[in-house]
Amino acid sequence: MRLRFRFRTIPFIATLVLVAVGILLGNWQVRRAAEKTALQARLTQRSTQPPLVLDGKPVDPAAVEYRRVIVTGEFVPNWPLFLDNRPFEGRTGFIVLMPFRIAGSDDVVLVARGWVQRDPAVHDRVPQVPAPAGRTTIEGLAILHPARVMEVGKAPPPRPGAIVQNVDPAGFAQASGLRTLPVLVEQTSPDSSELTRKWPAPAVDVDRNKGYAFQWYALAAMAFLFFVITGFRSGTKQAG
Repeated sequence: MRLRFRFRTIPFIATLVLVAVGILLGNWQVRRAAEKTALQARLTQRSTQPPLVLDGKPVDPAAVEYRRVIVTGEFVPNWPLFLDNRPFEGRTGFIVLMPFRIAGSDDVVLVARGWVQRDPAVHDRVPQVPAPAGRTTIEGLAILHPARVMEVGKAPPPRPGAIVQNVDPAGFAQASGLRTLPVLVEQTSPDSSELTRKWPAPAVDVDRNKGYAFQWYALAAMAFLFFVITGFRSGTKQAG
C-alpha cells in the first residue's frame, strides 16, 4: 500500500482561512502582551518618581500618564458629571467628576473625586456630593481618561450635572468652554466627603495574553495537520 495525498480545494481554502486567522490573532495577543509588559515597566518606574506639580503649564499627556501629581486650586462647583455603570463591590454607583481650577491659571483639570452609590429607588437621581469650598490641594494619579464602558450610538455633549457613560478631557473642554488639561486626575487624597477612592489598577496580566496566543497558534497548527492527515487518508482509500 502506497501513501498518496489527495488535494481537495474546499478543505484547502478552509485550512488557509483557519491558519491565517490563528496566526493573525496569535500575533495580536503577542503584541498585547508586549504592550502590557511595557506598561508594567512604565508603572513601576513612574511609581518611584516624586509627585509632579500641575501648575497650569502645558503638559505632555504621554509623559504625565500614571504619574503621581499634586495640584492646588479650587473645584468649579457648577460642572459635576456622573460616570454611570461603575459598579463597586457588587453595588451600582457613579464616579463623580468635577473640573478643578488650577491656582494662578485659567486652566482646569478634570478630577475623578471618587465613587458613590446610586439611589436604588430612583435610578436617574444624582447624589449630592458637595466639593470642598475655597482653595485646596489634592493629590492623585494622572491618567488619560477613565476606563470606557460600552455605549450605544453617539452620546450628546455632556452638560452640568449629567449622567454620562464616558467622558474625556477634550470632549469636556469642548462642551464646557473651559480650558482643560489633556489628563484626568484620580484623586487619592482624603477630604470631608464620603466618596470611595479605590481605583482599579491598569490591566497588566501578561500571562493571559501569552496563553491566548498559544491557543491561537495551536489552532493554526492543528488545522494544517488535520488537512495533511486527512488528505493522506483520502489518498490511501482512493488507492485501495
